[in-house]
Amino acid sequence: GRAIADTLADEGCNVAICARDTNQISEAVNALKSKSVSAFGGTVDITDGDALREWIEKAGNELGGLDVLISSAGAMAIGADISSWEKNLNLDIFGAVNSIEAALPMLEASAKENGDAAIVAIGSAAAASATQPSSYGAIKGALVHYIKGVSKQNASKHIRANVVSPGMVYFEGGVWDTIEQQTPQFFKDSLARNPMGRMATPLDIARAVVFLASPCSSFTTGTNMFVDGAITDRVNF
Repeated sequence: GRAIADTLADEGCNVAICARDTNQISEAVNALKSKSVSAFGGTVDITDGDALREWIEKAGNELGGLDVLISSAGAMAIGADISSWEKNLNLDIFGAVNSIEAALPMLEASAKENGDAAIVAIGSAAAASATQPSSYGAIKGALVHYIKGVSKQNASKHIRANVVSPGMVYFEGGVWDTIEQQTPQFFKDSLARNPMGRMATPLDIARAVVFLASPCSSFTTGTNMFVDGAITDRVNF
């Protein structure tokens, strides 16, 4: 999420961001403002639908409108137990639904004025591969299905909706950083599976998101873009 916000700001976009940690938000907003753009931030519990909707409306008012919505929050609950299903459903699905429904009136106004508005949700390559029973991949698959519906419903309004599905992403403090420290052999084996011989960086993902958010992809909607170094075996005809 932070890399996406930074990349949007690098392209001259005014940015509103939310997260759980007040200190992280404050630091991020200051860093974004240093790029000579307007930035607004706040702490929000994404699973609280009313609070999330209220924050998005406030963010739109602070920035003078909303041209792009990025839904990037995820629970990352890998298990198949009911608790994992609930966490993934509440954050990944309901978070996206509440965000999009709150943002749509502002996105529609932007599209009427500018001819284009965009929604980008963060999926996962895990949705495309059969694994042991897991709530994570299944919920990400449901997210792709939902965004496809949003794209068809809003195409005539020139509001585009797409998904970026990352493969393995490595960054300090992230899941794969932890795996490397705790189970180094599993990390090496996982890394060796990628045909490009590396994992994605947050910037790899952010650049794909910003492309789909921009008018450069003005006729691209309803797609699921994999940014995975060719690790998935699926073929799209």
